[in-house]
Amino acid sequence: NGMHRWSTKLSTNQTILYQEYSDVAINREIQRQQGKEPGHEEDGSDGTPSPSNLSPSSSFRSSRGSAFALWQDIPDVRSSGQLDNFSNEERKLQEAKFELVTSEASYIRSLTIAVDHFMLSQELAECLGTQDKQWLFSKLPDVKDVSERFLQDLEHRLEEDILRFDVCDIVLHHCPALRRVYLPYVTNQAYQEQTYQRLLQENPRFHSVLSRLEEDPICQRLPLTSFLILPFQRITRLKMLVENILKRTTPGSRDEDTATKAFNELKKIIKECNSSVQSMKRMEELIHLNKKIHFEGKIFPMISQSRWLVKHGELLEVDTQMMNISGSKLKFPTKPVYLHLFNDCLLLSRRKDTWKFMVFVHAKIGELKVKDLSQKLQGISGFIFHLQLCEGQQLKHQILLKSNTESAKQRWITAMFPSDPLEDIEQASENVQCIKSYKAQEHDELTLEKADILHAKTITGDGWVEGIRLSDGERGWFPKTYIEEITSRSARLRNLRENIRIKCVTQKL
Repeated sequence: NGMHRWSTKLSTNQTILYQEYSDVAINREIQRQQGKEPGHEEDGSDGTPSPSNLSPSSSFRSSRGSAFALWQDIPDVRSSGQLDNFSNEERKLQEAKFELVTSEASYIRSLTIAVDHFMLSQELAECLGTQDKQWLFSKLPDVKDVSERFLQDLEHRLEEDILRFDVCDIVLHHCPALRRVYLPYVTNQAYQEQTYQRLLQENPRFHSVLSRLEEDPICQRLPLTSFLILPFQRITRLKMLVENILKRTTPGSRDEDTATKAFNELKKIIKECNSSVQSMKRMEELIHLNKKIHFEGKIFPMISQSRWLVKHGELLEVDTQMMNISGSKLKFPTKPVYLHLFNDCLLLSRRKDTWKFMVFVHAKIGELKVKDLSQKLQGISGFIFHLQLCEGQQLKHQILLKSNTESAKQRWITAMFPSDPLEDIEQASENVQCIKSYKAQEHDELTLEKADILHAKTITGDGWVEGIRLSDGERGWFPKTYIEEITSRSARLRNLRENIRIKCVTQKL
């Protein structure tokens, strides 16, 4: 039975959970993008593998010491006598395909724990209402079923031809099913988080049952939350795995064709997931703000499908009418002003209490003018800019605004006057990569995953960076401490080359 010959090899390590695989894969990617790939330098130019990188097993271990199965270590592959007929690139291509299969197997191992150990726990069910249970786990069993069918097809393919198998046509074939289960699961994630937080705070029984379940050795000290976010991590990782396969295919080959199509479909699914989550959050936010923002005597329809909040926060208004001279120094009084910047308009208001804003002036986005004044004003400390709100050609209101940090001022100006994305890419010189994941705290920030490659557009003196992510063109701010520069020129060029190739093949479609 050919199946058993290699599948025992595939699951060399029955215990590797997806969370552990994921950490290793990301750290390897960071190394590769920096140009520190193990065995990278020793490649013979004629493509003959050098002894040192024949078996990269040594480099593919996790911090827990688990070794990951490699295609070239499968007994059937070793004993086929065919390995020498593979160039180094072809080997790397088969390894990249094999990793898609082994990682899917470890993903299913983690999903099985999420479903059998947590979701189906009698004890947990007893302290949860049906609605909460539904919000917390949503359609996890469906996600697992779809993945199991996907893995079955992948394993079957390996059985047929362990040496020259392709996986991307199978990925493509399963995309509609993946979309069907991932879209609702990921869209529900916001409710999932809220439900989890609420249960922890309000349901002591839930807390104690959960802690006990999490302590079971089967979980390998991983919390329930790390299992619940797996689907979203997996769909993004699948895209990256297919992208890695695509990078290694021969231009013009059938492999390239199937990889390109699968990559594009996965990208679409992820984009749909993201925008579904986003539009849901945006709508909820507008409904919430509508209760808090009041217009004096004006009717302003706040809620609209095409409007969303871009940035909000408090700045100080400098009152230039009321200067006083203390000693020999000029002093200007300030008072707080609150800004709500939407994609189509800006509202300036005074805060009446925590939950109430009285708007005193507003303008359309296209009718704002700004002057950055930090260097020029005597008697005013802090970071200053001058804002004019117009109506038609008429000046309606002007105000001098002050922030406490350089980055706060920069971020406000950038948010009000976003530059053209095409120019951005041309101007951006620094190529950086994310070394620890960052969760956006404000609207104009960018959530980063480890190994994201970005163009750094602006770097402020107080350590904030405005960047554009290469893979999807998303832009936003993040702290400088989360990224490192890609110093090796050859690594920078290769990253760029790969990015351009992916863009070109996907555009051909």
